[in-house]
Formats: sequence, C-alpha cells, structure tokens
Amino acid sequence: GPLKPEITITYIAVSAIFFNSGLSLKTEELTSALMHVKLHLFVQIFTLVFFPTAIWVFLQLLSITPINEWLLKGLQTVGCMPPPVSSAVILTKAVGGNEAAAIFNSAFGSFLLGSSSSVPFTSIFSQLFMTVVVPLIIGQIVRRYIKDWLERKKPPFGAISSCVLLMIIYTTFCDTFANPNIDLDKFSLIIIVFIIFSVQMSFMFLTFLFSTRNNSTFTPADTVAIVFCSTHKSLTLGIPMLKIVFAGYEHLSLISVPLLIYHPAQILLGSLLVPTIKSWMVSRQKALKLTRQPKAPVKV
Repeated sequence: GPLKPEITITYIAVSAIFFNSGLSLKTEELTSALMHVKLHLFVQIFTLVFFPTAIWVFLQLLSITPINEWLLKGLQTVGCMPPPVSSAVILTKAVGGNEAAAIFNSAFGSFLLGSSSSVPFTSIFSQLFMTVVVPLIIGQIVRRYIKDWLERKKPPFGAISSCVLLMIIYTTFCDTFANPNIDLDKFSLIIIVFIIFSVQMSFMFLTFLFSTRNNSTFTPADTVAIVFCSTHKSLTLGIPMLKIVFAGYEHLSLISVPLLIYHPAQILLGSLLVPTIKSWMVSRQKALKLTRQPKAPVKV
C-alpha cells in the first residue's frame, strides 16, 4: 500500500523504537539487563522449548476435530517462532517494566532461532543489526551528550513508543485482512481467532504465575518483560521462514493464517492489558518497598 509497511514498519518504525530506547535507558540498566542470566534463560526456554511443546500436545487433541489440518499445522509453526523485536519491547516500556531485558531477549531470541532455521543467516543478522543494535547504540551515544537536557525536560518516550505501536497495529491489520490468499469460511476463522486468544491468555497467565511464585527472584518489572517476551511471536521473521520451509505447498496461504492473526492479536491483547498490568506492577512495587523498610522501634 501507500504506507509501504515493508519499509516504514520493518525498518523505520523498528529502528525508531530502539533509538528511542537508547535515548531513554541508562547505560547501567542495559549492562545490568545483559547480566540477568536467569531471566534470559526463563524467556528463551519458555519461548523455544515449552511453548512449541505445549502447542504440539494441544494440537493432538484438536486433530480429532473438524478444524482444517493446514490451519493446525499453521498453529504449530506459530509455536516455533521466535519473539518479535518490536511489540514486546513497546508494551514492556508502556507498562514501565524491565525494558532493557525485553530488548535483549527479543533480539537474542530472533537471532538464536533465525540463525538455526532455513532463513539466510546473513539476512537475519544484517536486519537485526541495522534495526536493533545500530539505533540502540546511536541512541546511547546521543544520550551521553544531552543527558542533562533529557533529565530536565523528560521527553515523552512512552508516548512516542505508543504512537509507533498504533502505526504497527494499523498496518498489520490492513495487511492481514487485505491478503487475497486468505480464503477461509467464517466458522474456521472464528475458531482460529478464539484458539489464538485463548493460547495467548493462558501462556501470559502461566508466565505470570511462574515469575511471581514465592521463591522467585524476579522483580515486578522483570515479570512484565517475561510475560510479553515469552508469549509474543515474530511476523517479520516468521513469514520468510514459512515461505522457505513450505515452499511449493499449495496450502501455504492457510498455513500462514494463524501467524497472520497471532501477530495483531498479541499487540491488541497486550495493549488492552497494559493498564491492568501497570496497576499490578505499581501496587506490587509499593508493597515490596514497604516490606523492606526497617520497622521503627517501639517506644515504651
């Protein structure tokens, strides 16, 4: 279309997100996030091991239903996709979570799975480097020179990210429902949408429970990053992977449908949950702060 999402979203919007993050994040926060190995392991194992395994088990039950088998194969491929490099970061930032950890896991997950897939390694590396690493570094360099101004003026970094997210939502929905290759009856479409939203809600709740259990060392801000990074899937990397893995399949368009729906669904659902998750995080942080304060001595 006239907005050229293959350029404006894939490159310009994503680069803007990470330049924005580079400007707003302190270098110490990025360094600290890099060393948070336990969080990284949790996200990557959940995303690349637990998620596809759970989906496979779930699909064994769905295989006895009249749902189109190619749509089910599409759901299986969704489970195997890496996290995206944009939506999880924006939503984590919107809530006020551990943005630095979200950046690392989104980029690392895409790089890790992409480099082991059939998609050309150089293509993945160059795209991630130019749209994630370079803008982030430039943002950090610029921040060093205007640090005092940023702290004094406090630019609306969150609002900028939200505007970019709205642009991504709009173009993604347009691309999804304007796709001429999608030929689905209403029943199958409704069922797939219901399954996708159910899977997302279930896994978000599951990651929330795991990361907030009593013996967990994750902070509320860490939990926010975990919930979004562990359950989001990449459309940008996913579609090229599908086109290579299922090249020559006459049902490629049907296999692609679940991923085309999952991507806007995760952004929409995440956006709707931002106020609720933010409210929980703030109240949880206040509660933890109160419990850590030393008790005043009792006067006799």
